[in-house]
Amino acid sequence: MGIVAGLESSAEYTSIIVCDADSGAVVKEGHAEHPAERDDPQSWLISLGRAASTGQFADVEAIGVSAQQQGLVALDSSGTPVRPALLGNDRRMQAAAADLVDALGGREAWAQAVGAVPQAGHPISKLRWLARNEPDTASRVVEVLQPHDWLVWQLMARPYRRTTDRGDASGTGYWSAALESYRPDLVEMALGHHVALPEVIGPAEPAGRTPEGLLISAGTGETMAAAFGLGLGLGDAVISLGASGSVFAVHHEALADPTGTITSYADATGMHLPAVRTLNATRVLRGTADLLGTDLDGLSDLAQQSTPGAYGLVLLPYLEGEHTPNLPHTAGSLHGLRRESMKPEHLARAAVEGMLCGLADALDVLRARGVQVRRLFLLGQAAGLPAVQAAAPTLFGTQVVVPRPADYTAIGAARQAAWALKGTAHPPQWAPPECQVFDPGAELAAGQAVRQHYVTVREETHPGAFED
Repeated sequence: MGIVAGLESSAEYTSIIVCDADSGAVVKEGHAEHPAERDDPQSWLISLGRAASTGQFADVEAIGVSAQQQGLVALDSSGTPVRPALLGNDRRMQAAAADLVDALGGREAWAQAVGAVPQAGHPISKLRWLARNEPDTASRVVEVLQPHDWLVWQLMARPYRRTTDRGDASGTGYWSAALESYRPDLVEMALGHHVALPEVIGPAEPAGRTPEGLLISAGTGETMAAAFGLGLGLGDAVISLGASGSVFAVHHEALADPTGTITSYADATGMHLPAVRTLNATRVLRGTADLLGTDLDGLSDLAQQSTPGAYGLVLLPYLEGEHTPNLPHTAGSLHGLRRESMKPEHLARAAVEGMLCGLADALDVLRARGVQVRRLFLLGQAAGLPAVQAAAPTLFGTQVVVPRPADYTAIGAARQAAWALKGTAHPPQWAPPECQVFDPGAELAAGQAVRQHYVTVREETHPGAFED
């Protein structure tokens, strides 16, 4: 028996989950917001100290670190950040990302090189932005880390060796999940000069120890840690219902996608997490709820007063443009309006079905590449809405599970710490999370008819959207 801790440093707060290394049972927790600017790495350390201030690390033998993905901490020759961190959700880098796509010869060239086409969030786009917008600052950069890398380095009192893991590295835009190696030439192309990159270590390999002797595991990004905390395996997929949406699944190999629709992430266990994102998920429900003068719960209640197909209403949910399919400049549209369908409950139902069908499009991108989906985890606030839970299994055509709310990212980091502490070939087998399970059942045929009607309307409105 041993005690391990998992640390999650998100964009806004730090969470610590302390677990029994053998069973995964949660022993204690700690939470604290970042007290200063979100892009100040010192603020991450301060909130970590506050989250651990009531003895969370007492008796702990190993710590795993997960953190916000795709942030960039650029260091000078003394190991000091040259500027505040550039966070993963910084949208200023869109032009820099497009510039990089052209510089390498297009989307297919990037997909083949690293399994991802540069987006604003990628660290490689942030390096390009630095070179173009802050050249004096860029010239002082000698090393780049991501938030989880930087925190691990700080916990170990800044040793000479800097490390990362394959999961977080796969989101940089300069590490290939297929080849399991860096492309330093792409870094140099983006920034204009060579920089040092952290060593990528194995999933169960320790990064080192703190001065007090606590073992620090490799760490990883938030998505990979959450997948580990949920205990995902082959046949499992996840749909995350934020304002935007993401779909990823466990797969045995990296997927190169010449269109750039699929991003080929690695996971924290040695497998892969191909992912597809949409720009519209819960924002579709919130927008419709606002229009109807209610909230998410009220929208769900209304939708349940309608029937599958919403009396013929189809909402194409592209309220913010869309990434999957690639329609960045389009708008959402409502189809099938008739006198009998112009009721609040039918519009509410159409919003739920439209959001889920848009995510089913993303899931189908993965299925078309041979990714098996036998069980689908639904995450996010909207996953708890009864209307979503009722419609999702029939529209996705598979079993849907909704885990009990918990900090699975920090739990995944703790599980990795337990793995590194035990030094075994396979990760510890912790109990799976408590879940509500929803099967398609007798409504499957009706749901698939709704899905096919949605696809027909989408193709009539945006012909060939999935052909590029």
